[in-house]
Amino acid sequence: METYAAFASLVAERRSCRSYDRDRAVDPDLIRAVIDAARLAPSACNRQPWHFVALDRRPEYAEAVEAVCAVYPRPWFATVPAFIVCCEDHREAWHRNDGKDHSDIDIAIATEHICLAAAALGLGTCWVCNFDPAPLAAALALPEGVEPAVIIPIGYPCATAEGGEHRPATKRKPLDTILTWGKF
Repeated sequence: METYAAFASLVAERRSCRSYDRDRAVDPDLIRAVIDAARLAPSACNRQPWHFVALDRRPEYAEAVEAVCAVYPRPWFATVPAFIVCCEDHREAWHRNDGKDHSDIDIAIATEHICLAAAALGLGTCWVCNFDPAPLAAALALPEGVEPAVIIPIGYPCATAEGGEHRPATKRKPLDTILTWGKF
């Protein structure tokens, strides 16, 4: 029960962060750690249809970072110290009998593993899905069949009203309103 309490606390405290300490780089080993958490995520038939592109503000990644910022042009986004582009690999995905490609579900599970691992390490993240994947795929030279699904900005949160670590908890529906035993 103690382990569950720690996990429940982590889940309850995790927030979408939109304000990062732009002067504090994220150690590449921390980025590797959160992606390793994604590597361990479950996937349909254990196909693991994902790939992750990590970018930070080192000069050699400037062009790719510019491409990431161009597909989601928001002022706060341009100040993020690092990004993880979570890609679904349709070539590796399990497909249900009716043809449903499960890579979208699998990448969502893996992405949330990244967000929870980052929170456990004191890092902020935010799911960003409102972007055109085609120019980003081209900029990152992704092979055909590999699609950017989520961009995760990652860094140390600033305690600001714009979405830093001290932002109040968002309201969630009560459990009894979303749980039905038996039939709906």
